[in-house]
Amino acid sequence: MALRHAVMAALLEGEASGYDLSKGFDASVANFWMATPQQLYRELDRMESAGLISARVVEQERRPNKRLFSLTEAGLAAVHAYTAEHTDKPTTIRDELMVKVQSVDAGDAVAVRAAVAERLEWARRKLARYERLQAKLLDGRTEEQHLAEAERVGPYLTLLRGMAFERENIRWSETALQVLAARTAFHG
Repeated sequence: MALRHAVMAALLEGEASGYDLSKGFDASVANFWMATPQQLYRELDRMESAGLISARVVEQERRPNKRLFSLTEAGLAAVHAYTAEHTDKPTTIRDELMVKVQSVDAGDAVAVRAAVAERLEWARRKLARYERLQAKLLDGRTEEQHLAEAERVGPYLTLLRGMAFERENIRWSETALQVLAARTAFHG
């Protein structure tokens, strides 16, 4: 999948500035696709040149003008074509922390434990952000009501996947910390 597809998916929510998209990536699309602001702005320029999005300039007082992007008909057609494509096999995990954990018995167990603890806190913070987004999306409705009434269910379904991923990161990190603490105490 290209960044382009993730940007188009984000623009399905409506017109947005590059800054809004960057922040929105952190809150929603980031649970399945990461991009730096620089990558995002470069891709927006390429997408505009390709006719997939259009931009309009909004003049602001005491602040630089901003460009608001929206999908064109060609962009909507590209989203439709992309969703109809065959999906490749699932992504494999490439995680530097897992290499360190794999090597812990020959390495610095204290440093590995610190890295796992850092991952645990990161996952907890991310899950908390996702839970706030979930409450905002539900807006007092039950999940069943939201899924039956919402104009688009894709953002909610990807949010659920991101939440499940972070809950598993938390569970694994807590287990790993317990095991590493016990081994350090035993072998200490």
